[in-house]
Amino acid sequence: MIACRLLLSAFCSENRGTGVPPVRCQAKATGETPVPPLRHRPIFMVSGCRWRHERLLSNFCLLPTAFCLLPTLEGGGNLTGMSELYDVLVVGAGPTGLACGIEAQRAGLKLLIVEKGCLANSLFHYPPNMTFFTTRELLEIGDLPFVSVNIKPTRAEALEYYRRVAAYYHLPIHYEERVTRVGQENGVFTVGAELRGGQRCQYHSHNVVLATGYYDLPNLMNVPGEDLLKVSHYYQEPHQFFGRRVAVVGGGNSAAIAALDLYRHEAEVTLVVRERELSRHIKYWIRPDLENRIKEGSIRAMFGSIVTEITNDRISVRNSDGETLGVQNDFVFALTGYHPDFDFLRGAGVRTDPITCRPECSTESRETNVPGLYLAGVIIAGMDTNEIFIENGRFHGKQIVDDIRRKRK
Repeated sequence: MIACRLLLSAFCSENRGTGVPPVRCQAKATGETPVPPLRHRPIFMVSGCRWRHERLLSNFCLLPTAFCLLPTLEGGGNLTGMSELYDVLVVGAGPTGLACGIEAQRAGLKLLIVEKGCLANSLFHYPPNMTFFTTRELLEIGDLPFVSVNIKPTRAEALEYYRRVAAYYHLPIHYEERVTRVGQENGVFTVGAELRGGQRCQYHSHNVVLATGYYDLPNLMNVPGEDLLKVSHYYQEPHQFFGRRVAVVGGGNSAAIAALDLYRHEAEVTLVVRERELSRHIKYWIRPDLENRIKEGSIRAMFGSIVTEITNDRISVRNSDGETLGVQNDFVFALTGYHPDFDFLRGAGVRTDPITCRPECSTESRETNVPGLYLAGVIIAGMDTNEIFIENGRFHGKQIVDDIRRKRK
């Protein structure tokens, strides 16, 4: 244990139904750095241990001036989370997770949201210039209007909108905490998480909602060379590929957009598609553009083909006739889709279909075969990730919270 003298002046702001009043703290004029509001959740570094601001405040009484004792941990030690028992713990702070949190907060339930990265982490990692396929009102959550100059908003506008939503509702979110396990005993869940520095913590909750999405786990081709630095499963910006030979693997929306974007920035594009034609899911305003570029020879398309090997300067492609062709290549974008973390689901006790990987989940309540464990968003759809989007996943929170409230009566 080490002694840590903190001079704090604390006052509570309006309680917006979080269960814990948001707290603002300001250091006294002693040359110390001011402490930001609770909702921003800064991290204190004490002898190598990461402490989140709200944890510090929750463990000690707040007086006009306070003296605190703070435990110290070195490196990758164990950190036990708050001893509080939550009503609802949501894993994932994407749009669907935020919507679940808002519904829980409105119902007066004690809430915590745990996120492995930043707010709307998947959206943050989308291509910087991405435009949504859907209109702005279909992305709205919490009855807050999505104001945009565009009918179909951009990634930047969406990130700003969800920041405003989280701030407006003062949602209690812990960032950069990766949930590694969910277990249940005597009707209470224990949720274990790992912080970025390797420390571990755990939380306890009556109910858990998994809204973890699917963008973290690409569908691998499982071919030699897929681990080379020239291969990426995520498309970002085209500039660096000017004048380079780029292969785009996939026949869906992501592959179509990447191929067109690269072509328009003067890359030499080869599109490799396993099926004999482009996916029927490609948006109607994108498909004709790509088909015309293929027809005129601006983009080389290899249908009914799969990549069998990747080397530093070429890829090997096997066509439907069984013939293997060598294609000179500088970069590969393997945009073959993504999938939820099914191993994590099964580890939490959720049964999944052996073929489709669709989890056992009620369509009315979104509760799984594990009582008190709910699913929200695309994770519900198994491998059919074209079934659930923000526009329909945002309603899962109300179904879940209505079921929790019904059980509490």
